[in-house]
Amino acid sequence: MAYIDYYKVLGLSKNASQDDIKKAYRKLARKYHPDLNPNDKEANVKFQQINEANEVLGDPEKRKKYDQYGENWKHAEKFEQARQQQGGGSNQYYYDNSGNPFEGFSQGFGTEDFSDFFSDLFGGRSGRTNRRSSQFKGQDYTTELRISLRDAANTHKQTLNINGKQIRITIPAGVSNGQQIKLKGQGGPGANGGPNGDLYITFILLEDPKFKRLNNDLTTTAEIDLYTAVLGGEITVNTLDGKVKLKVSPGTQNGTKVRLKGKGFPVYKKEGEHGDLFVTYQIKIPTHLTEKQKNLFKQLAES
Repeated sequence: MAYIDYYKVLGLSKNASQDDIKKAYRKLARKYHPDLNPNDKEANVKFQQINEANEVLGDPEKRKKYDQYGENWKHAEKFEQARQQQGGGSNQYYYDNSGNPFEGFSQGFGTEDFSDFFSDLFGGRSGRTNRRSSQFKGQDYTTELRISLRDAANTHKQTLNINGKQIRITIPAGVSNGQQIKLKGQGGPGANGGPNGDLYITFILLEDPKFKRLNNDLTTTAEIDLYTAVLGGEITVNTLDGKVKLKVSPGTQNGTKVRLKGKGFPVYKKEGEHGDLFVTYQIKIPTHLTEKQKNLFKQLAES
């Protein structure tokens, strides 16, 4: 994978604050999100790069390694281990074949041995001896997937476009807002035969006009007319899997809640298990009454 300057991707300088990074990421993520740029491959690639940049620069520890080792920041531990094993010494700066600086040591580490170590690390060959090329895992990718509440309530398949590659996934029923899953091997290609990186998908559940979700339970409202609230009766309410009839008790008050057991959201990866649906009654007060109707209400009030 070609080297990507994450600061350049976010339009920032290296002395940007963590707050600057957060603001730049949110602004660019909204601009290049796939939902706003359907069938735009360039915008999709840009969106992936923005997520990668935020994953690294948004984490102070990862950012520190990236600032020191550039594209090879993931292998910072190998550099540090080499320094400890060689017992220190005066520091010098060397450069890899991408022009990124790393520290070397003039004492206790011969130039040929030093060259061999980094040649192994970056997959090349030393001038003194041929060594086996080191294998490294590819870069992990991150993305967001926006789905409706109703889609999240059913196991279904969906196709993602990741860096021009079509990936078909099965989304289990019951995923939560902000939940992240990992697809092993669907990230960047490995180096020197190493394993591919992984793909991390974060689910964003869109708001539903009728239902609100609380863990595995759902809430909704149902209007009932004044006459049904006073005298009792039967109404029909919507659930995620169809309509059901409810009996309304005489004298029902506004704001009364009833529970429909097992009519809520499916429990993640527990087939057949569901939360409950809570229905809140909203009594609809009649308007535009006729004189006769008004007189009847007056009679009721006087009695």
